[in-house]
Amino acid sequence: MSLSSPFSERIARYQDHIPQFSVPVAGSLTRVVGLTLEAKGLIAPVGSQCKIETIRGFVDAEVIGFNNDTLYLMPNDHISGVLPGARVIPQLNETGLPVGMALLGRVVDGLGRPLDGLGNIDAQDTLKFAQEPINPLARRPIKEPMDVGVRAINSIITVGQGQRMGLFAGSGVGKSVLLGMMTRGSEADVIVVGLVGERGREVKEFIDEILGAEGRKRSVVVAAPADASPLMRLKGCESAITIAEYFRDQGLSVLLLLDSVTRYAMAQREIALAVGEPPATKGYPPSVFAKLPALVERAGNGGEGQGSITAFFTVLSEGDDMQDPIADAARAILDGHIVLSRELADSGHYPAIDIEKSISRVMPQVVSDSHMQQARVLKQVYSMYQQNKDMITLGAYQQGSDQMLDQAINMMPTVNSFLQQGMKDVLNYDECLQGLAQLLGQG
Repeated sequence: MSLSSPFSERIARYQDHIPQFSVPVAGSLTRVVGLTLEAKGLIAPVGSQCKIETIRGFVDAEVIGFNNDTLYLMPNDHISGVLPGARVIPQLNETGLPVGMALLGRVVDGLGRPLDGLGNIDAQDTLKFAQEPINPLARRPIKEPMDVGVRAINSIITVGQGQRMGLFAGSGVGKSVLLGMMTRGSEADVIVVGLVGERGREVKEFIDEILGAEGRKRSVVVAAPADASPLMRLKGCESAITIAEYFRDQGLSVLLLLDSVTRYAMAQREIALAVGEPPATKGYPPSVFAKLPALVERAGNGGEGQGSITAFFTVLSEGDDMQDPIADAARAILDGHIVLSRELADSGHYPAIDIEKSISRVMPQVVSDSHMQQARVLKQVYSMYQQNKDMITLGAYQQGSDQMLDQAINMMPTVNSFLQQGMKDVLNYDECLQGLAQLLGQG
């Protein structure tokens, strides 16, 4: 079917502007409503960049939708000093994200601009923010375990290279500290950390104290704090994955830590509601649930000759509600989940990983049968104790009534000691397996 004549003419008009980038056709700003700017008199596709004239100079914005001849734009940064009828100039050359080995040790924003005051980044290449997904049949299968330096994960919830895991936690239960532990203890060649929607204070603390000088040498940090615009928070997540994809395509093993996918969903909700998309599940528009799997599926193993992206996506459980729509959607599309318990954190048990509620769906593919059996036995002991904890605490249980529960009661002090780990302690994979075997009397 051929294109209609008016539509063909509009495409031709847009394409005619490209060679004349220095003098593009400008439109004018007609309305500002909340986060959204409306412009008329120009043609630009969704996703393209525009410059908006203000009393303080030009600011950048992105086309996020349209209605007939009206374009909806959202600024990359907070906008002020804009006037009615201000010029809107489309940027007809495509901008991309600067990537290269020079990114290692740097801190950038959602557009790849340096935030660390160390000067410009000598980029080797530029990539589009939205890369084409890998054919699922072209991906290498997950067969090797990934050492993250955390005993509870290595031994009980073993992660495979190229796996996508969810880290489910409420606020203040040690989520950022656990990410820092994995950063320092991981065997990955490159670590990409996306800090999206976090408080500005936490961004600096994570880089200086949790990540540390050693961890930073092989890391790239993408920061889009809570005061950034919704568009920048959205770009922050996409940029972190694009950078990880670049290093994966160089044949490197990448650990991607994205904190948090909930803030990504909230940013998309703000944008979608601003352009008039109707809310659906608990205030989240349908586009949020379409973008989540598209984001997650970009991580994982590459094809032959490529590396891997082992990803941890943190999910903020509002009010510790594991049935929150974002938590529920993320759990369905990830390859496993690690749940951090507020009860454990309140009792001083760190990392506060609830091994009873956590699972790695690819663990049977990457560990030996003996390791799988040992992990299963430990989870059974832990679960038996937790299910009868109230009865034991109240003194209602009599020793000898249940042999398995007696064993659980006797083992729990050792089990709790095994599952706890200091913030700066790094335990390699073999040490974790040896400790698990000794705990169960099989070492």
